[in-house]
Amino acid sequence: MTAPYAPSANLSATTETAEDSLWPLLHAAQQSLGCVSPTTQQQIAAKLKRPVAEVRGVVEFYHLLSSTPQGEYCLRLSDNITDRFDGNMAILERLEQRLGVDLGHCRADGRVSLHLTSCIGLADQGPAALINGLPLTRLTLRRAGRMAQLIEQRVPVANWPRRWFHINNTVHRAGPTLGCRIKPGSVLRRAWQLGADTVLQHIKTAGLRGRGGAGFASAQKWLHARDTPADQRFVIANADEGEPGTFKDRALLTLQADALFEGMTLAGWVIGAKRGILYLRGEYQYLLPHLHAVLARRRAAGLLGARLLDTDNAFEIDIHLGAGAYICGEETALIESLEGKRGIPRLRPPFPVNAGYLGKPTLCHNVETLIQAAQIIQNGAAAFASYGTPASPGSKVLSISGDVARPGLYEFPLGVTVQQVLEACGAQNVQAVQVGGPSGCLIAPTEFQRHLCYEDLPTSGSFMVFNHQRDILEIARHFTRFFAFESCGFCTPCRVGTQLLQRAMDTLCSGHGSRQQLNDIEEIGEIMRQTSHCGLGQSAANPLRDSLLRFRALYEARLSTIEASAAFDLEARLAETRQPAPANTTEPAP
Repeated sequence: MTAPYAPSANLSATTETAEDSLWPLLHAAQQSLGCVSPTTQQQIAAKLKRPVAEVRGVVEFYHLLSSTPQGEYCLRLSDNITDRFDGNMAILERLEQRLGVDLGHCRADGRVSLHLTSCIGLADQGPAALINGLPLTRLTLRRAGRMAQLIEQRVPVANWPRRWFHINNTVHRAGPTLGCRIKPGSVLRRAWQLGADTVLQHIKTAGLRGRGGAGFASAQKWLHARDTPADQRFVIANADEGEPGTFKDRALLTLQADALFEGMTLAGWVIGAKRGILYLRGEYQYLLPHLHAVLARRRAAGLLGARLLDTDNAFEIDIHLGAGAYICGEETALIESLEGKRGIPRLRPPFPVNAGYLGKPTLCHNVETLIQAAQIIQNGAAAFASYGTPASPGSKVLSISGDVARPGLYEFPLGVTVQQVLEACGAQNVQAVQVGGPSGCLIAPTEFQRHLCYEDLPTSGSFMVFNHQRDILEIARHFTRFFAFESCGFCTPCRVGTQLLQRAMDTLCSGHGSRQQLNDIEEIGEIMRQTSHCGLGQSAANPLRDSLLRFRALYEARLSTIEASAAFDLEARLAETRQPAPANTTEPAP
């Protein structure tokens, strides 16, 4: 639990970690003081010999850092669209009433603060929240009332009922990744027998592509990182799983941490890197004890450190904890964050494989990709490629949530149809499916025979199902607000465009929209797609574009009554002009 406030943090007691020493200081201050106050920012700046404005800019950029005090009990309710379906707004209202605190504020006595936050990776068991960084699942109104009592009684979070914090990593359908069983060290021994060039050829023959959604050929990235001249190289595992509706990495980090670290070490050996970094999203801080324990076990077994398995090979893995920024899922923004900066995506080229972390060649993969790399070396390229399609070999882990009978984790061969997935998870009366999260694609029932693969519907893993009781416009509005909130503000098209789209959706959903606004939405979205600095801005209009394309009648029905009447009058007049002239053209009597 966050400690009671003190006038200043003991910064001298914080261990520095060379180039990224800012982050331990910021996390220590936030945890011990409940904020990184202006005074603390000055102390940190002086200690690191960095400008105060630079430190302030980092604090202001990340959602989980604050320059003003947060509550002794800091409660963050997840506000993904699935949490809305499950009643999180009623729970928020109950907490506000019982605790006497307004949303987004800290109570005057410093006891509690209440916030809404983006999806926290628990869409399969919401409504969910974080209390001082610990996850609360399946909240109810009754439990919210009990939580308020415990807070008022100042009961330590460690003494709250354990069942409130239980997370199910429910696997409904396992495949080679979710069912992966790798004996620690076996992949490394196999790789050393094969040789680095042969390992690289296996990755290429298997056809492994990045599982983050873009689908870039993994072997090509490894080759570029290895062959770029440098005195130092890095491997980064991207566990900043911020796409709403996605929670597969949460489960993989829990169930397959050894396979992940084996894959990172394998990749490091192939490209000549001696250091790996797991970038863990701040909302998954509660996984740190487990992950550190796995790393410690691997060090004790000689699988990390200066001499791997008594050879001359060396590799070490550190964990970097993020601080809440959706944009840091983009690999160059993640690298900026690692370097102690605001997570602003870089211009490319140069690409990270040529000049990434600290300007050195950096191989950045998501968690699933690195596990599958280890899987390929253990089981062979042919076994991997036996799943999927020729252009999309292998399997894909899906995070399925929303209006389904069995939310949770499913692994399918790439190329599976949307309809097959819906049948597997028990979805009925389906109105639409959001594939790949808000930045992905919203599809209608006429498209349920489409395939989840790179040549048709690529996905990072989020699969949200909406039945006919759901309001498509409200869903699109919610996703638009998400992008407006998460925009880093670096470029004008995204910074301004997301705000314009949000205002347009607020107007439309209130029943005061016009036909011109529908045209404006399409035009703004296209400008953002073509001119935004990074993928966030380029995809921020996707929920509106897709819903307008596939459910335009719903938008038309929501136009203002004045607009609708004007449209009706216009249609009536047009219809009159299409009528044939009457046979009798005699002028009527006055």
